[in-house]
Amino acid sequence: LSCGSPPSVRNAFIPNQKPRYQHGDTARYECRHPFGLFGNAVVTCFSGKWTDPPECKAPAIDNGDITTDPLAVYAPGSSVEYQCQAYYELEGNRRITCRDGQWSEPPKCLDACVISEEIMEAHNIELRYSYAKKVYSRTNDFVEFRCRRGYYRRLSPDSAFRVQCHEGKMEYPSCA
Repeated sequence: LSCGSPPSVRNAFIPNQKPRYQHGDTARYECRHPFGLFGNAVVTCFSGKWTDPPECKAPAIDNGDITTDPLAVYAPGSSVEYQCQAYYELEGNRRITCRDGQWSEPPKCLDACVISEEIMEAHNIELRYSYAKKVYSRTNDFVEFRCRRGYYRRLSPDSAFRVQCHEGKMEYPSCA
């Protein structure tokens, strides 16, 4: 049994949509900017019926989640709140609002720096104030290093031993 057009989804479209689909055919939805997709993006024609389509709702953000219950339709003036996953730093406004069919700018979740024992060994450095084997540093935080026992600051100036994490990246000092 063939299927007609896939179900229409608010705030979504299907690229290259066909008028008819055969049993086993699939169609993929894409949400219009800035909506995020909830559910399965792909629907399948199965014995003349389509599997459940997804919904396009409030914007999805990388490494973050919506903390308010998602709604199928957001009325003007309604808002959504976000939180970042562990060790990610929220930049921007935690709460966004729907106005005139547009969402205000969603926040970003900035990556943390992961300082591992392997990285410190490669540079012959250690943490100045801790003996931790692995440290997560939030973006914009400073971390202080010192040379491991038996190694000296020949390669990097003193200022290089106080390092700022910047969205998952940091410049490590080296000792020799």
